[in-house]
Amino acid sequence: MKVYYSDTFELPLPDGHHFPIEKYRLARERLQQSEFKHRLEFYSAPAATDQQLLLVHTPEYLRNVKAGNLTRIEQRRIGFPWSVAMVERHRRSTGATTAAAQAALEDGAAVHLAGGTHHAFADRGEGFCVFNDIAVAIRVMQSNELIRTAVIVDLDVHQGNGTAAIFSQDDAVFTFSMHGERNFPQLKSGSDLDIQLRDGTTDEEYLLQLEQALATELPLSDADLVCYIAGADCFEQDRYGRLSLSKAGLAERDRLVVQACQRLARPLVTVMGGGYARTVNDVVDINFATASVVLRSFEATRSSRLHRSP
Repeated sequence: MKVYYSDTFELPLPDGHHFPIEKYRLARERLQQSEFKHRLEFYSAPAATDQQLLLVHTPEYLRNVKAGNLTRIEQRRIGFPWSVAMVERHRRSTGATTAAAQAALEDGAAVHLAGGTHHAFADRGEGFCVFNDIAVAIRVMQSNELIRTAVIVDLDVHQGNGTAAIFSQDDAVFTFSMHGERNFPQLKSGSDLDIQLRDGTTDEEYLLQLEQALATELPLSDADLVCYIAGADCFEQDRYGRLSLSKAGLAERDRLVVQACQRLARPLVTVMGGGYARTVNDVVDINFATASVVLRSFEATRSSRLHRSP
């Protein structure tokens, strides 16, 4: 299975910044040292081109990001100080999700160990999101006539407001977000399906609602591509999550999504979304478990295909 990473491209942050940038490198290293490392193919992130970014983002916004013409308010909304390296890092992260989406179409599944920048709108960024990687990946696949329809399964603890807004008038892309009702962003965009969760929601309640949505409310059977944002910030020890899911509960969440796609033979691209646990290794554990679940499903699906071949 192909795994894409973008952590080798620098994201300069000031001392004391609370974004846990090291989680991406640590997750990659954990996978590269794992017992199943030889069953993974690791690829450094290609850069998203201007042409690809403009399938989603406005020319003015892209020009301002590239030239460093974002105002202090705009930079504060994003949460990262502007730099040439910051722009390059987000180009790479977006390009990695696009490459992973194409790999998923070819192989059945692929993973990007970052991504999930679902707070980026067409004309602005916010919440640590500069470019909307999932939206760009879908638009690139559509423009290349590789897919027509897509379903986004957004299980980050924060609502995917940018993604919902970008696809609000597009019947070919179904947006689903399951998130904390009282969490960021304060003003939420309407997804095709939103499930809002109370503070302190536990494994049992969460998994029951997710299983029902996957079985009866999402048009997975009609999707040419499923895009899964596997946020680690639903974890009970996350600083900003406000939910109470255990690591076992999060792994079961991943299995439900992956198995739903596997049953219907839908290509699945998985990105990692947020994760702000008090101990960064907890985020790494969760991201590692997500990639492991996807790998097992990928191998089972490929084995089944080989057995069916004449």
